[in-house]
Amino acid sequence: MNRLVTLFVAGFIALMLLSSTIFVVDQRRFAIVFALGQVKEVISQPGLHFKLPPPFQNVIYLDKRILTLDTPDADRFITAEKKNILVDAFMKWRIEDPRLYYVSFGGDESRARDRMSQIIKAALNDEITKRTVREVISGERAAVMAAVQAKVVAEAKEIGVGIVDVRLKRVDYIEQINNSVYERMRAERVRVANELRSTGAAESEQIRADADRQRTVIIAEAFRDAEKVKGDGDAKASAIYAEAFGKNPEFARYYRSLEAYRASFKDRSDVLVVDPSSEFFKYMKQPAASGR
Repeated sequence: MNRLVTLFVAGFIALMLLSSTIFVVDQRRFAIVFALGQVKEVISQPGLHFKLPPPFQNVIYLDKRILTLDTPDADRFITAEKKNILVDAFMKWRIEDPRLYYVSFGGDESRARDRMSQIIKAALNDEITKRTVREVISGERAAVMAAVQAKVVAEAKEIGVGIVDVRLKRVDYIEQINNSVYERMRAERVRVANELRSTGAAESEQIRADADRQRTVIIAEAFRDAEKVKGDGDAKASAIYAEAFGKNPEFARYYRSLEAYRASFKDRSDVLVVDPSSEFFKYMKQPAASGR
């Protein structure tokens, strides 16, 4: 019985020792093997691996994936014209040299993030202080990012980190400057609107004046044409009258007398005091005279 217990205990210890010598490296991680506190080996290939049991050898794991460093709050920077702006950036990074990374941070990712935050902030400060707000926001934004990424890549390499990408998420004025910018923009829009209204009013007056001029010209031309037509009609009527009166002078005298009567008795209330035997009433007294 004692022998079975002894064999069982020995087998359990052997199994424990064997399990402590086997470790699995996931494809998403690096494995660093330590021998008495010193880095003995860095394993990047996934699979089953062997080592000596503790305390002779130990293993720690580091993340191999692309990680994101995203600052929770925007940082304040001063531009070349001494204006404060808020810049919010993010960075994609991963461990490229696990040995150097471990030496730099002891495998603590939070320390690595703090260090890279300082690196990117210093690089942004170097580039933004050389440029104006307009250049940072639009004019030279690509150049700013290229310069920042070059500096960050160079410094990150010294701590075993590889930089995949660096981007600006937001570039904005601080609140006080924002208000002044909005007021300036509003004033500019009001000025443009007033200028457009003035231009529109001037063009409106010009259009009205031109329309009035054209109206006057059209009316004058119409009156001229009407008078010309009327004159032509009067001329033709006069020619017809002259021809008719020339053929019968007595008819001409009779027609003129009728015209005189019509003009004299235009209204019922008209009163005419004249000698009934006068020449004026010749054709009223002797209607047959017109036939001679």
